[in-house]
Amino acid sequence: MRDKRGQVAIFVIAALVLVVIAILFYLLYPQIRSTLGLDVKNPNQFIRDCVESHIKDVKNTLVLQGGSIDPQNYFLYKDKKIEYLCYNEEYYLMCVVQQPLLKRHVEEEIKKAINDEVQSCFNELETTFKGKGYDVNLKRGNFEIDILPERIVANFDHSVILIKDDAREEYKSFSVAVNDNLYELLSIANSIISMETKYGDSESTIYMNYYHDLKVEKLKQTDGTTIYILTDRSSGDKFQFASRSLAWPPGYGI
Repeated sequence: MRDKRGQVAIFVIAALVLVVIAILFYLLYPQIRSTLGLDVKNPNQFIRDCVESHIKDVKNTLVLQGGSIDPQNYFLYKDKKIEYLCYNEEYYLMCVVQQPLLKRHVEEEIKKAINDEVQSCFNELETTFKGKGYDVNLKRGNFEIDILPERIVANFDHSVILIKDDAREEYKSFSVAVNDNLYELLSIANSIISMETKYGDSESTIYMNYYHDLKVEKLKQTDGTTIYILTDRSSGDKFQFASRSLAWPPGYGI
């Protein structure tokens, strides 16, 4: 009986040792990969990981401010500057579109806002791969932002050549895609603006009846301004903007 108990105890101890080793390996795996040089990402993945967060951060700011990083003609709503996309300061008159090319305007705003971060990402790529023993030939080019259905895409004309020992790798362009419904929300915003210019108002239920995942909030302000908040219920993506059209003086509203 003592021999059997001893064998059981040995098996239990061995099992515990294996569990401890497995836990330590799991916790130290990132450091082990780094030490062995196994954590070098593909340059495309490196740029995607670096740039994607910057695009998301800038987009999250833009959508709450009518599509501009620094709104100039805006309505202050809950301490947020919301840009007028359609505006007339006079009473009784239809609004005038302020951003005729809204999608292009937002694309340029994103590009301008992330430009410094993009340069830093490519600098970091160069430094990282040199630190891993590669000869790096980085040629910088331009880049563009495209807001497309269900995604925001950044295309870079940069190229990178990596050389190590007898191996040579060349990357002639880079692309980063972020899943997002901004394209769809901007399209609806343009449609609402068109109605504001023609009728001085819009019927928000039309859009919600057609797009079942869409929520349109239409908030009238005392000066004749309307705040529109568009929300994709499935993803949580938002876009909000201001309009002032066919405004009536205090006491004469309809």
